[in-house]
Amino acid sequence: MDCHELKQIAAKCRLNALRMIRASGHGHMGGAFSCMDIVTALYYAEMNCDPADPYKADRDRLILSAGHKCLAQYSVLAEKGYFTKKYLDTYGALGTKLPGHPDMHKLPGIEANTGALGHGLAIALGMAMGIRLDKTDARVYVVMGDGELAEGSNWEAVAAAAHHKLTNLCVFVDFNGLQISGRVQDVMDFTPIEKRFASFGWNVITIDGNDMKQILAALESARKMQQKPTVIVANTIKAKGVPFAEDKAAYHFWSPDEEELAQAEMFIKAEAGLQEDK
Repeated sequence: MDCHELKQIAAKCRLNALRMIRASGHGHMGGAFSCMDIVTALYYAEMNCDPADPYKADRDRLILSAGHKCLAQYSVLAEKGYFTKKYLDTYGALGTKLPGHPDMHKLPGIEANTGALGHGLAIALGMAMGIRLDKTDARVYVVMGDGELAEGSNWEAVAAAAHHKLTNLCVFVDFNGLQISGRVQDVMDFTPIEKRFASFGWNVITIDGNDMKQILAALESARKMQQKPTVIVANTIKAKGVPFAEDKAAYHFWSPDEEELAQAEMFIKAEAGLQEDK
């Protein structure tokens, strides 16, 4: 699958996310859209996964540590066929299979309950160690938010992963520079992120996290690393794909009206060259 095809799929997934926001009236759009290209590339071009057999033993795993970005994972899972798209219209409703944070007991493709920030990397660490004991070629991928780097449990997991040389662990830091209360560097500055991970003994790659070509190249490089775990620091744009919302903290959590939703859909379709609905 080439970069153009992946970009079009990512655009369709952004439209899926808008469908969920329309159904519920709100959602964590900003971070979901900043990491949508990464999540799309993982499920469609990188991971050994099968919607027809979502629990196969040798599958690759994705842990969405920043669980409030679940619109991204739900959108891609639905597009890939893990569940029917009619579920998208129940997002956030009472009894839904698509709650505001991922729940592994409700939906195929969700590997862990996440959303208590700082826990996803530690969960992935345990999975990666278990996979090594099972002697399979499966890999574990993590998508973290830059704001959650302030949680101390992350750095315990970072140290342990390097110590155990978990080459089957690959982490994306979705570095969009914003969190709910403002600029990450103003709230708790962890830059330069690359030097911090490198000091623990990680392989570090820096990319434009909204560029499919760079995402795929980084994943290929991570697979070749046989000495240490890899972190990919992905510089992204909050609310990527919706120009009036991009790089604005106000769109971390969004409660749009119908006019705003229609405008967002128009921008996404136009950018990707998708046909308008008849």
